[in-house]
Amino acid sequence: MTKLRRSMTIRCLFWGVLLLAGTSWAQTRPPIAEQLAKAYGLDSFGQIDAIRYTFNVQFPGVNVSRSWIWQPKTGQVSYEGKDKDGKPVKVTYNRSQLNSAPANVKDEIEPAFVNDNYWFIFPFHAYWDTSANVTVKDKQKLPIGQGTAKLVSVKYPAEVGGYTPGDTWDLYLGSDGRVVQFIYHRGGPKKPSNVTTTWAGYKKAGPLLVSTDHRGTADGGPFHLFFSNVAVKLTGSDTWVDAK
Repeated sequence: MTKLRRSMTIRCLFWGVLLLAGTSWAQTRPPIAEQLAKAYGLDSFGQIDAIRYTFNVQFPGVNVSRSWIWQPKTGQVSYEGKDKDGKPVKVTYNRSQLNSAPANVKDEIEPAFVNDNYWFIFPFHAYWDTSANVTVKDKQKLPIGQGTAKLVSVKYPAEVGGYTPGDTWDLYLGSDGRVVQFIYHRGGPKKPSNVTTTWAGYKKAGPLLVSTDHRGTADGGPFHLFFSNVAVKLTGSDTWVDAK
């Protein structure tokens, strides 16, 4: 199975990418990292040939929609959306051939893909990204509303170069092992520096479990990120299985 390249990790909420140094940065992985990924379908991820989803985010001054079809085994990505000037763009490329890809693919589309994919299946990345440090605390107060939950913090190393080293994703898990809320702490000066949202609207597309609705705040202002048109193609089938 070809995963989203482990050497590439999200370092900016909407556009940035950091290249990690490799196995020399590998951290000890607590069992919760694998347990969390399995709750979202890790064991059956190899049955998926293609994944389709549209990433939508709205907060003051931003209203973005980007549609993707990703073939994790081959690395092929198809994108439909707009460029930085608001002009419509449709492009298909392979992530293993970025060196020969057009500048807009390398500088805009691929970083956007990585960002959106982290939001889409972050529990997998928490397990795949062995450079990140994962820690666990029980009975931590939820950032939104009342109650407590197990806190799983995934912190990326500040020692590695990149746009915003030191980002942390704090995941609050419910009794069923699913993420119910989270906080994104940016490690650098770009905005937004702090995003707190719910993880709701859970749906399954084949074996893949996805939280399709995230509502909360970004630096104190209203924030809404959601996924639409979610579906998968399973091995041996040309039919899309819609998320339900």
